[in-house]
Amino acid sequence: MPFGFVTKTIHSWLDYPVAAALMILPVVLGLGESNPAALWLSILTGIAALILTIFTDHQTGLIRVLPYRVHMAVDLAVGLTFLAAPFLFGFTGLDAAFYWLNGLAVVAVIGLHKPEPGPSAA
Repeated sequence: MPFGFVTKTIHSWLDYPVAAALMILPVVLGLGESNPAALWLSILTGIAALILTIFTDHQTGLIRVLPYRVHMAVDLAVGLTFLAAPFLFGFTGLDAAFYWLNGLAVVAVIGLHKPEPGPSAA
């Protein structure tokens, strides 16, 4: 039995506030001290996350054309990119901490995802 407790519904309700936070927090926190990319990577990712959420086939999707598994794959790619960003772009201090914490959070949510019941084998 997997240890997942983050359901598709819970995930869908987290998507909009997370996208907003990715767009707002970099400005509020003053990211970009070590590299201007620290500010813009998060803002652009937040915009992309909002678009992804709108088009995902889940509880809060508005135009449900993207399979949820595609959404999850993109989330994992974002989490891994955020974990690597400080090394790739030379982020330090608050810039690095912001990306490491967000990357860990995204990877943790994916790791704690509760699989959807599949069709039973006949």
